[in-house]
Amino acid sequence: MGLEMDHDCPNCSNDRFWRTASTTLHLGEKTKWACTDCEYQLIRIGDIDSSAH
Repeated sequence: MGLEMDHDCPNCSNDRFWRTASTTLHLGEKTKWACTDCEYQLIRIGDIDSSAH
């Protein structure tokens, strides 16, 4: 997995996120992502993320 991700930010019009942390769990890889323009952060475990779509 790379250090950048394309994802629509719900707080601003940006679509770029940087990976800030990751760890491996029994459910899969847990990664934390931060928007490059604002303070919004999300957590993704496998293909499931915490963003409010």
